[in-house]
Amino acid sequence: MESNRQKKIASVLQLDLVDVLQSAATQGGLRGIIISVTKVNVTVDLSIAKVYLSIFPVNKGKELLEGIKSNSALIKHELAQRTRHQLRRMPHLSFFLDDSLEYIDQINRSLKGLDNPIVDSDLLDKRKKL
Repeated sequence: MESNRQKKIASVLQLDLVDVLQSAATQGGLRGIIISVTKVNVTVDLSIAKVYLSIFPVNKGKELLEGIKSNSALIKHELAQRTRHQLRRMPHLSFFLDDSLEYIDQINRSLKGLDNPIVDSDLLDKRKKL
């Protein structure tokens, strides 16, 4: 169960992270890329924030996540500047891809019959022989 303090810090981080990440992508010359912060979880001791990102287009997700992770110190510094009146200490940021939208899309495609494993056997996981 998250405390009110955890929820408040998570929402502050989420709002500011969207601005920081989207402006960094635009300044980096990445046009047509949408970065959403879907969720932020802050630990009980407020030292770590797990940040879940949804990146569109999906095929750029892993590449952009690596770039974000390698620049996490700069992102943390920018966030600290923005939240200096709200937070005493900036938590360590851990970034993860949120693939729940992609997962939901796969379920929808299956329900609509678009991904039919009977027609396209490549959709099935191959069974490994022991």
